[in-house]
Amino acid sequence: MTIVVVAPDGRKLAVEQRGAPDGSPVFYLHGTPGSRVGPSPRETMLYRLGIRLISFDRPGYGRSDRLRGRTVADVAADVTAIADHLGVPRFAAVGRSGGAPHALACAALLGERVTRAAALQPLAPRDAEGLDWFDGMVRSNVVEYIAAITGAHSGDRLVSARLGSAAMQIRADPAGKVVGLYEQVPESDRRVVSDHGIRRMLVANFAEGLRETADGWVDDVLAFAGGWGFDPAAIGVPTLVWHGENDVFAPVGHARWLSARIPGATLEIGRGVAHFAALDVLPDVLIWLTRH
Repeated sequence: MTIVVVAPDGRKLAVEQRGAPDGSPVFYLHGTPGSRVGPSPRETMLYRLGIRLISFDRPGYGRSDRLRGRTVADVAADVTAIADHLGVPRFAAVGRSGGAPHALACAALLGERVTRAAALQPLAPRDAEGLDWFDGMVRSNVVEYIAAITGAHSGDRLVSARLGSAAMQIRADPAGKVVGLYEQVPESDRRVVSDHGIRRMLVANFAEGLRETADGWVDDVLAFAGGWGFDPAAIGVPTLVWHGENDVFAPVGHARWLSARIPGATLEIGRGVAHFAALDVLPDVLIWLTRH
């Protein structure tokens, strides 16, 4: 069931909870583009694992109000507002793909409220020293981020025009977005995306995230192309960084850079797999996150 939480500045945030109501709370930060209904373990599995999974539409996605000019760090205030509303004093945080930097922001900025964090298929900061940020990245993502980097100096017109057009096509045919992904990814990802249940969740995810505008997508891309607003080296909780070695959307070099930067981070590389393999490992990651 979706509930609406009002942030201190008056914005509305759409929130979804799944799993065991009295289970260990875990905030799940969705990908880019995405929504609170993005792919996650089945309800029965979450109950069995004793996990209360909390997800929400980042500003501009789905049913959440936009926050213009947001940085990755701004997610910490929204997570705090939601956790306070739900009466959750402490929680773990996990993000997949575009959600991974946001999960790391919570770990870096929310102190003892975050118990553990996990970043699956993460991007590194755009200014990551010594990292060739675009190396191994699929052309469509390179074009998006170059437009965003240019947009950072001339407003968001370039990236808004490009992603606005793409979002219109997805709203008209969300299943076509999944087909488009299938055509871009390695064979290991094609096997994951071919699963009927995964495809259904991905279609629902894209349709809900972009239900009215591309604002959330635009603001995510601009946030990744700019400064994050925090240093991953400030993270002081147990952190797991997981990455499929053949990922073409967020190349594995990003995970290696982050794990070297985050104190005590554990790096796990999935051999012979790519971007969507994170969905397969998510249940095990949730167990790690809630281990006492």
